[in-house]
Amino acid sequence: MRIIVLGAGRVGRVIARDLAGEENFRVTVADVSREALAVLEQSAAIATVRADLERPDEVARAVAGHDLVVGAVPGPIGYQTLRAVIEAGIDVVDISFFEEDPFPLDELARERDVIAVMDCGIAPGASNLILGYQETQFEKVDRFSCMVGGLPTVRHWPFEYRAVFSPIDVIAEYTRPARIVVGGEVVVHPALSDVEPVDVPGVGTLEAFVSDGLRTLLGTSSVPTMVEKTLRYPGHAERMRMLREVGFFDETPVDVGGVAVRPIDLTARLLFPAWQMRDGDEDLTVMRVEVEGRRDGQRILVRYDLLDRLDPVTGATSMARTTGYTCTAGVKAIASKLYTERGLSPPEYLGRTPGVFELMMGHLAERDVCFRSGETMLD
Repeated sequence: MRIIVLGAGRVGRVIARDLAGEENFRVTVADVSREALAVLEQSAAIATVRADLERPDEVARAVAGHDLVVGAVPGPIGYQTLRAVIEAGIDVVDISFFEEDPFPLDELARERDVIAVMDCGIAPGASNLILGYQETQFEKVDRFSCMVGGLPTVRHWPFEYRAVFSPIDVIAEYTRPARIVVGGEVVVHPALSDVEPVDVPGVGTLEAFVSDGLRTLLGTSSVPTMVEKTLRYPGHAERMRMLREVGFFDETPVDVGGVAVRPIDLTARLLFPAWQMRDGDEDLTVMRVEVEGRRDGQRILVRYDLLDRLDPVTGATSMARTTGYTCTAGVKAIASKLYTERGLSPPEYLGRTPGVFELMMGHLAERDVCFRSGETMLD
C-alpha cells in the first residue's frame, strides 16, 4: 500500500516512521519545509516530496498515485486539505483539528467512493472510539466525559506549558466557545470556564476546564450528558483568560503606529517561542474517559485512564505518540479491510464496528500507549 503523509511536523514524523515499520506499506511524506523533510530523509524507508499544502492543487499533485493519505496539517488548512484529498478519490485518515463542520464532505466522499476517517487523534479520536465501542456494550449510555491534556513533565514559569503540536490550534481551544450536552440539549459555555481540580496519580493535582472537543459527537450520539475538558497545571486557565479578555487573541486588526496589526498574530509570535519544546524537554499525556450507563438492568461506570510519557529511546513526544499511533491504528483498520464504510467517518463510527476497537487498542498497546480500564457498579 502506497501511503503519503501530508505534514512533517512532530506528529507527522511519528506517523510516517510508524507506518514505514510495516512490511506492506511504502511511505512518502509531503511538506513545504525542507528542514522538516530533511529530518525524515535519514530513513531509507521514507520518501519525501516538497509541496505547499496550503494550496489544494499542490495537495492533489502530491497525493496522486497513492492508495491512502494521512492528513497531519495544522487546523486552519485542515478542512480544505481533507476536501482536496477526497476530491482526488483517495482514502484518507485525518488528524487535523479544523473548525468547519465536516459533514458536508460526506456526500462528496460517497460520490468518490472514499473512506474518509477524520479526527483520528487522541482526543478527539481515541475518546470517540471508546464511546462508540461502549455504546455497543450498554443498553443505554447516560453520561460521557473526557478529560485530556498534554503537559511538560517539568513546569516552567510563567505558562507551565509546552505545545507539541500546532500552537495556533492551542489558542483556538482558549477562544472557541465550548459546546457540551446537558439533559439532551447542546449548551454553550465560554472556553476556559467550569474550572475544577483533578487529582491524577503519578502527576498530582491538575485543573480541568471545558473545551470544544465533543465535535462530531454532538450529532452522532444520543447520550444525554456529554462534556470534554482540557487538563493543565493549576493557574493556566486564569492566565489564558486574562490574555483573551484583554484582547490578545482577537483577530480584528488594531492600529499600532499607523500599521494594522492583528493582536493574535503578535501574541502568536511572542507565545510560540515560550511554548516551543526544547531539546531535553519531556512531556506527558493524561486522559480520563468515563462512560456511565445500564447493562442487564445494572447501572455501571466504565473508566479508562491513560498516563503516557515521552519515549526515551526515539525521543518522540508523548502527545505525538498518542495522537500519531491512534492515527496509524486507523490506517491499519482500513488496510486490513476491517473498516470499509464509504463516506465521512468520525472515530465513534469505527468504535461501533465489530473488531475495530480491539484492533486499534491492541495497536496502541503494542506501542506502550496503554489504557487502564475498570468497571464500577453504581447501584
